[in-house]
Amino acid sequence: MIPVTRGGRKKERGAPERRCIATGETAPRARLIRFVIGPDDALVPDLAGKLPGRGIWLSPDRAALEKAAQKGLFTRAARRPVKAPEDLPDQIESALATRLVHLISLARKAGQAVAGYEKVRGWLASGRAALLLQAGDGSPRGKSKLRPPGGGETLIEVLNAGELGLAFGRENVIHGALAAGGLAQRVVDEAARLQGLRARSGG
Repeated sequence: MIPVTRGGRKKERGAPERRCIATGETAPRARLIRFVIGPDDALVPDLAGKLPGRGIWLSPDRAALEKAAQKGLFTRAARRPVKAPEDLPDQIESALATRLVHLISLARKAGQAVAGYEKVRGWLASGRAALLLQAGDGSPRGKSKLRPPGGGETLIEVLNAGELGLAFGRENVIHGALAAGGLAQRVVDEAARLQGLRARSGG
């Protein structure tokens, strides 16, 4: 399983990369945030990477987003005046959290995810779990009783108990697990992007 870190996934041959307009660093598209410019010169986040138009790419980092908005980097990249909302980092963080919750929910409905200490422990013991999901605001002592299947790189703690609960149709969830597959990789990518936004916000 690929690490869930701000540095992004391990470099793959032929993986399409883009350059962040704020940091100048390149990264796989799945680990960056794409923006396009709407017909009214408004900045439109394209988190799925499917909207038409020339893409403008940013690292999933609050400092990078704030710099791009405050220093006119979106305008420079688009070569025309661009309207960027003042609360852009908060908007992106909220949207990424929603996407991640939705992906985990899809995995649950497909039978590829479970929640609850005993079920998660069973999946870990049987080798079925590829990712361990734990609420960031859960008890460290309680969470330490379960070990990620592939070490720290297969542990995702970017959601809180309420958000993880939404994914599993419950009020709160502390422990969850995902099986290997396409949805697991998408969860890894989305978690990495969200982690970048929450790293400096205490999220």
